[in-house]
Amino acid sequence: MLGIIIGVAIAIVGILASVLYASNYKKSVDEKIGNADAKAREIIDNALKTAETKKMEGLLEIKEESIKSQKELEKEIRDRRSEVQRLERRVQQKEEAADRKAEAIEKRESAISAKEETLAKMQEEVSKLNEQRVQELERISGLTSEQAKEQLLKTIEDEVKHEAAVMVKELEAKAKEEADKKAKEYVVNAIQRCAADHVAETTISVVQLPGDDMKGRIIGREGRNIRTLETMTGVDLIIDDTPEAVILSGFDPIRREVARIALEKLIVDGRIHPAGIEKMVEKAQKEVESLIREEGEAATLEVGVHGIHPELIRLLGKMRFRTSYGQNALKHSIEVAQLSGLLAAEIGVDVRMAKRAGLLHDIGKAVDHEQEGSHIQLGVELCRKYKETALVINAVESHHGDVEPTSLIACIVQAADTISAARPGARRETLETYTNRLNQLEEITNSFKGVDKSFAIQAGREVRIMVVPEQVSDADMVMLARDISKKIEDEMEYPGQIKVNLIRESRVSDYAK
Repeated sequence: MLGIIIGVAIAIVGILASVLYASNYKKSVDEKIGNADAKAREIIDNALKTAETKKMEGLLEIKEESIKSQKELEKEIRDRRSEVQRLERRVQQKEEAADRKAEAIEKRESAISAKEETLAKMQEEVSKLNEQRVQELERISGLTSEQAKEQLLKTIEDEVKHEAAVMVKELEAKAKEEADKKAKEYVVNAIQRCAADHVAETTISVVQLPGDDMKGRIIGREGRNIRTLETMTGVDLIIDDTPEAVILSGFDPIRREVARIALEKLIVDGRIHPAGIEKMVEKAQKEVESLIREEGEAATLEVGVHGIHPELIRLLGKMRFRTSYGQNALKHSIEVAQLSGLLAAEIGVDVRMAKRAGLLHDIGKAVDHEQEGSHIQLGVELCRKYKETALVINAVESHHGDVEPTSLIACIVQAADTISAARPGARRETLETYTNRLNQLEEITNSFKGVDKSFAIQAGREVRIMVVPEQVSDADMVMLARDISKKIEDEMEYPGQIKVNLIRESRVSDYAK
């Protein structure tokens, strides 16, 4: 029973304690809420005050900015007004100046008009006086004004023509003297440097035999030896009644040289049969190939040109067996290279490059009998293929005038090629070409007025012209010779130069009775 009472008492105490705690907690919460509301109202009041302050400050700033902008605008308006006033004053001053100038011009025009009237009157008086003078001169001289004018012009024309002819003659004499001196110097130097034998190779080669009995051995049984030799070399063997000689005929000079060397070796060996022929031809081909390279290298050393592609050197060597108009192509190229170097040294351009271009100018002739195209086209292709310079390529391309030269070296090579080809004895022309050129030369000279007869002499290097003395005076001869030379240059193609020689003869006859 006591325990129950104690338990009830404890429960009652617990309930009272919880009620007291709950009431205390509620009071503390209410106090906190009250404090929070007070702080919130305080924060809101502060925020409103701050906002009001900011608003006032902003309005003040805006007002200050507007006042400042207004002041600047007023200042700009004042400046523009002053500028406009200044411009107005300038315009007014210009208008006043223009008015003054207009007045001056009007005064000047009136003065000019008065002077023009005076000049017109004076011109009329001068015209009348001039007419009177002309009439008086005509009366005194017995000639009309047109006749006097013609006579005066003719006199002046004759004097000018005579003076021009004298001047041209003096200039030509001076230029010829200098040119002859230089030309002799160049030719002498070239001859000293290029003294070489020029042999006119043909399409045949002759092999000497120790005896006529060798001809039968060369032919062989049923002709097998000669057929083998012709097949291996591509050359025709002509065995006829020529004593102790066999003729090798072929268009390709290299094949002809191979056949000659092989046949000479076979003759020395004495054992002539198909197998031996094949062996000797192979040896001969190797010897000729070695000879070709040696000739090419010797040419470059002789000229003093280095750095040429080995294949171009080989092609230079092949030109040793190539002829053009009876002139050996390799000898001609060496001569052109030496002449080009000589001319280049005289005018102050690159001597080595001039020699290089001169040596390679006819390189296309080494292959023109094997490939289609002119030797100029083939030469240009070869130089491009083996990386020669554009200057050398242009010299090769222009040395016959097919294209325009683009450098002094190309012009030098062109001149050196002409000099080498035109040298007496360097080339042989066909009779038909030679006679046609002489006939054309005489036809050109006979076409000029005042020419009586003309004769082409010195193998076409000179033309002598007989003129009619009544139609051509001594002064006219200088101009006529110049005109004839110009027409020959324009209409003819010829190596070297042609001398135009005019002859005027006056004869007077009388009889003693």
